[in-house]
Amino acid sequence: MKILLSQLSLYWHSVRYLRLVQIIGRVKYLFKRSKIEITPAGNIRNPKYQWIRPPCRTQSMLGYDLFSFLNETHQISSRSDWNKESCSKLWLYNLHYFDDLNAVNSNKRSDWHRGLIDRWINDNSPGEGNGWEPYPTSLRIVNWIKWSFSNNEMSIKCLDSLATQARFLSQNLETHLMGNHLFANAKALLFAGIFFDNEEAKTWQNIAYKIINQELSEQVLSDGGNFELSTMYHTIFLEDVLDIINIHKLYDLPVPDIYNEIAILMSRWLLIMSHPDGKLSFFNDSAFAITPSVSEVRDYALHLVDENNIIIEEALIDKESYIDLSDSGYSRIQMNNMIAIIDRASIGPDYLPGHAHADTLSFELSLFNRRVVVNSGTSVYDDCPDRHQQRSTAAHSTVVIDQCNSSEVWSAFRVAKRARVYNRLTTKLNDIIKITAKHDGYKRLPGSPVHSREWLFDKNCLVITDEITGKGFHRVDSILPLHPDVSLHLLKDNRASLKVGGRNILIDISGDGILEDVNSNYHPEFGLSINNLKLIYTCSKELPIKIITRINW
Repeated sequence: MKILLSQLSLYWHSVRYLRLVQIIGRVKYLFKRSKIEITPAGNIRNPKYQWIRPPCRTQSMLGYDLFSFLNETHQISSRSDWNKESCSKLWLYNLHYFDDLNAVNSNKRSDWHRGLIDRWINDNSPGEGNGWEPYPTSLRIVNWIKWSFSNNEMSIKCLDSLATQARFLSQNLETHLMGNHLFANAKALLFAGIFFDNEEAKTWQNIAYKIINQELSEQVLSDGGNFELSTMYHTIFLEDVLDIINIHKLYDLPVPDIYNEIAILMSRWLLIMSHPDGKLSFFNDSAFAITPSVSEVRDYALHLVDENNIIIEEALIDKESYIDLSDSGYSRIQMNNMIAIIDRASIGPDYLPGHAHADTLSFELSLFNRRVVVNSGTSVYDDCPDRHQQRSTAAHSTVVIDQCNSSEVWSAFRVAKRARVYNRLTTKLNDIIKITAKHDGYKRLPGSPVHSREWLFDKNCLVITDEITGKGFHRVDSILPLHPDVSLHLLKDNRASLKVGGRNILIDISGDGILEDVNSNYHPEFGLSINNLKLIYTCSKELPIKIITRINW
């Protein structure tokens, strides 16, 4: 009975935040059977200017029937292989995206691509299989159209299929998911609506503009962050916005001012949330190699929007010691060869927490242009132990109480009870910066524990003070996952001597506990896990508990 009640609680606290449109959308998605209209595509519109090529993806088509995604390689040689059961859902999605059409040196594989498009049309009957789900359909529509902009002429068969896909997508929008999925649907309809030149295409345009304008105001926060609060999905969304600007310019269509303004704001946010190595920080679902690099997206933006604005903003970011992204909940501190990115954010929109991790009050730290303290990244989306571990609080640089998660992440993309951040304060005095916050994610436990964290930055030192208040006996673990490049030279008397890039770093933790090093895994890419170390300071006693961590460099 206790297990049943626990399961019911998880479901209730997950479902209660859904919007009515999502619930209606889920019912429609389960029972709707769209009519597949297979009619000729009609005319296409002639571009007026040159297509600005977006950042190229990594080559994923290794042979006529050999593909590599997510650090896995499989052969696709038969009709059934497009839905191969031995491949993960995400791998198959990538197969149906057709990213290789616009990847590095794609022009050298144009014959393969023509054959691939033809094979896909023959092997994937309209409305059937992974490839016809709305999200891969959306990305494929855009990729096929982009491919045509690179001097690749589409066959009549290809154009007719493209139109059929757009018709199908217009009837199967992902209103049950919302967020980046719905925006991708709208982007694809806009591309198809501009690419084709007929009354049907105008209908797709109208649907697309309505969704895009609505979702831009919903999904882009006033500080430029995407509301799912994942650096990876922020980059995906920013590239989508830039592509939308690009196709408007290609066909000499007016670009709404808001599109340019949002692109500039989102570019700024991305730069702030990146490390000195020029790569993304890992908050919520984030990994390298899914999106173009930060510099590639920046360069793409420079070609399409106000170049001076972006360059000036980049210079300001480099000079500022403290930047607060108040709507997103993140902060960046930079001083004396140190950059820290701090998470005082919610886990994302209440109705869309699928890419959230239980990472509240975590942080990432770079010293001397090298990552030192990290969050552990994302390598898998399947509902499996690895996915559960990677979303857990223990995979992040924060505090775990009673070996529970600060937010109830479960299944592959579910969240029940969520941590709420409050008392979010920042003070600056001369060269000292103090940042504080609390969260209530553990109040569901006996004794209602509350975690308060303070980061104090002073010259070549960071002091982190964790206080856990409440009642009763509890186990508290303070977690510091280390980047794989960081080596541990000595661990004694709750002091750790670390080295990275020839530099020494000292960590000293005080309280009533014990500091240990534990073998762990770092997940910088999907399908990739690298050995690393975690420092875990464990204290078990009656609350309150206070832990002070000093990091000197």
